[in-house]
Amino acid sequence: MPVIKLNVLDLAIRLKRAPSEHKGNAGKVILIGGAPGMAGALLLAGNACLHLGAGWTILEMLDPASAIASEDHPELMIREANIATSDVLQQNQPDVIAIGPGLGKSSQAYDWLREVIAYPNIPLILDADALNLISESQELLSALQKRNQQFPGQSVITPHPGEAAKLLKNTTEDVQADRLGSLEKLISLTQSIVVLKGQHTLIASPQNQALQCEEGNPGMGTGGMGDVLTGSIAAITAQGMRHQLDLWESSCIAVQLHARAADSLVDKGIGPIGLTPSETILEMRSLLNKLL
Repeated sequence: MPVIKLNVLDLAIRLKRAPSEHKGNAGKVILIGGAPGMAGALLLAGNACLHLGAGWTILEMLDPASAIASEDHPELMIREANIATSDVLQQNQPDVIAIGPGLGKSSQAYDWLREVIAYPNIPLILDADALNLISESQELLSALQKRNQQFPGQSVITPHPGEAAKLLKNTTEDVQADRLGSLEKLISLTQSIVVLKGQHTLIASPQNQALQCEEGNPGMGTGGMGDVLTGSIAAITAQGMRHQLDLWESSCIAVQLHARAADSLVDKGIGPIGLTPSETILEMRSLLNKLL
C-alpha cells in the first residue's frame, strides 16, 4: 500500500456557513462513554465536538454521578445513559454517533456498543474501550463487518498502537514495527476507515489509499488527546453531511487539524511538555475558522 502526505485542510472551506444556517444544518451528535472514574474522557470529546461546530452535542454518560450539567459548558446536553439504547437512538435521530471515550467494559457498555453498531446508515466513530470490547467479542466484530458491508464508508476506528494490537491479536511492538502493514490488516479485519494514531498518524480505508500525517509533536502524548480527536471527527462529520464532506474527508481534516493545532501551540511556547487536550481544542477552533 503506497502512502502519501496528508494534506487536506483546503477541504475545510466547505464548512463555511451561509448566513441563514441554523443548528440543524450543523448536525446532531451523540457521544457515549464516561463510565465511573472516566467521565473526563467523554467531557473532553464533548467539548471538542462543541467547539468544532456541531449543532447539538449530546453526551450519554454511563456514570450516574457525572450525568449533570457542566458548569463550564452548559451547552453540552449531558444525560445518564440509563434508558434503553434503541429508544434513545430512535427518539433523538442522531446524524453522527461516537462511542468509546471512557466507556469501560461493563455489560452496559457492551449493550450500548451492540445497539450503536446495529444503528444503520449514519457515520459511526469507534474509539478507546469500544475497540477493546470489539477485540474481545466475535459478535461485535461480526456486527461491525456486516454494517460496513451494508453501509460502506460509514464507520471509522481510531486505535492507538495498543488498541490496534488487541484487535490484531499481536503486540504493540509488532504494530509499531510495521505500522503500514498493521493499518492494512486493520482495514481488512474491520472494513472500516482506520486512523492508526501515533507518531505520523496513518489513515486509510477500503476505498482510499493510505495518508500519513507529518504534523504533530510529543506533547500530544498525554491522556485525553485521543478523546479530543474523536469529538473533532464527530463535529466535522456532522457539519459535513450538509456541506459536501463525507466521513473519510472529515476524518482526514480532523486528524490534520488536531496535529497542526498541537504544533501551533508549541510554536507559541505552550508545550510540548504540559500541552493539554483542552488547550488543543481551542487552538483547533481558531485554526479551523481561519481556514474558512
